[in-house]
Amino acid sequence: MNNPMLSYIQKESLVHQLTGATKLIFFLIWSTTAMVTYDTRILVVMFILGIIAFKVSQIEFKQVSFVLYFILFFMLFNSLLTFVFSPFQGVEIYDTRHNLFHLFGNIYFTAEQIFYQFNIILKYCTVIPIGILFIVTTNPSEFAASLNKIGVNYKIAYSVAIALRYIPDVQRDYQDISFAQQARGLELSKKQSLWKRMINSISILMPLIFSSLNRIEVISSAMELRGFGSKQYRTWYNARSFKKHDYIVFVFISLLFLISLVITFYDGNRFYNPFK
Repeated sequence: MNNPMLSYIQKESLVHQLTGATKLIFFLIWSTTAMVTYDTRILVVMFILGIIAFKVSQIEFKQVSFVLYFILFFMLFNSLLTFVFSPFQGVEIYDTRHNLFHLFGNIYFTAEQIFYQFNIILKYCTVIPIGILFIVTTNPSEFAASLNKIGVNYKIAYSVAIALRYIPDVQRDYQDISFAQQARGLELSKKQSLWKRMINSISILMPLIFSSLNRIEVISSAMELRGFGSKQYRTWYNARSFKKHDYIVFVFISLLFLISLVITFYDGNRFYNPFK
């Protein structure tokens, strides 16, 4: 945790040059597209485009690797539970059955189930990296100004900016409390077992919660003393206007969404079926 996770990372890239509102609209339409379709071809294309977007953003993998690995663990765990509780969901969806090998009883690994769960994992791999990219490439203050520009009330927009700024503060408080607890003899190093370290980490949560509540009270008092919310409008120091590349992104994501709808529903079924 040398570098705060999920905090703004300043770079000079095309993705950083986009306004916060542009990136938010892109992310919402991108996520909707990925959620609506089960067409593997579309999801694979979107996954490749997501990798390209990461390359263009100049964000290094190691800067977000912990979050990605953490999400990957729960994604695989979710996939395991999906198979355990519904081992023939793919068979029902694709209306065919190709047994690969037998597990036990009447439970089989089927090609349809594997393909179905592959699509689910592909959905996560399509949406989550873009969501992380949106967070780490968007300046909170500029994002709030962009939201206000497209019609969001400035109080709501400012609350979003504070929430984004608060992520690295919480991580910093956690690290400080962790060091203080270890100085008092609480063992959190690799010398202890993973389970013991998890139990010991719980003792950090209460001080973290109280420090967070105290920070919220201080910020609220400071904003109230400065008259925040007393006016109907406000100006923004980091406000940016839409430029050519913002409109290009709008056109691109709109076309992608429309093309995905056409491909997905042209046969009346949003599940791409390679088994027929």
